Amino acid sequence: MATLSAGGTDGVGRERFLADAKARGLDIQIVERLAANSLEEAAGILGITPADIVKSLVVRHKDGSFLFALIPGDRQISWPKLRNLVGVNKLSLPPADVALDATGYERGTITPLGSTTAWPVYADRTITGRRISMGAGEHGYSAFVDADALASALGAVVADISDPLA
Repeated sequence: MATLSAGGTDGVGRERFLADAKARGLDIQIVERLAANSLEEAAGILGITPADIVKSLVVRHKDGSFLFALIPGDRQISWPKLRNLVGVNKLSLPPADVALDATGYERGTITPLGSTTAWPVYADRTITGRRISMGAGEHGYSAFVDADALASALGAVVADISDPLA
């Protein structure tokens, strides 16, 4: 039997998320959800497809700065495409503690909204034109938002930065 996700019960991350969304004029719906062991399970709990869940990935530049890559759940980041778009020859996913320091969010809750630093955002073009689900800054919660409004509010670069899962 699934249980509510433990951890993150102070709500500070979710409050930061909601405050930033409100300041940007975004219409966000937050739902409390059961913990999931996979993206597919999370999609089932939410009654959506894995493609409708957008992963907010924290990506580190060689120079120590970061960016967010918004990738649908049924796809994976394309390192060559993202490196070419950003104009660098090296990007990587940092360890969980580094991602936490860079954003103020734990893995599984990461979102550009309310990040402690406003890093640049790159959104895969396949997320556009629909309502998506994403992390809401706290375990046990998901947010629903119009992807086009989100990309616009974040000043995201929308481009082809993903490939189908292998």
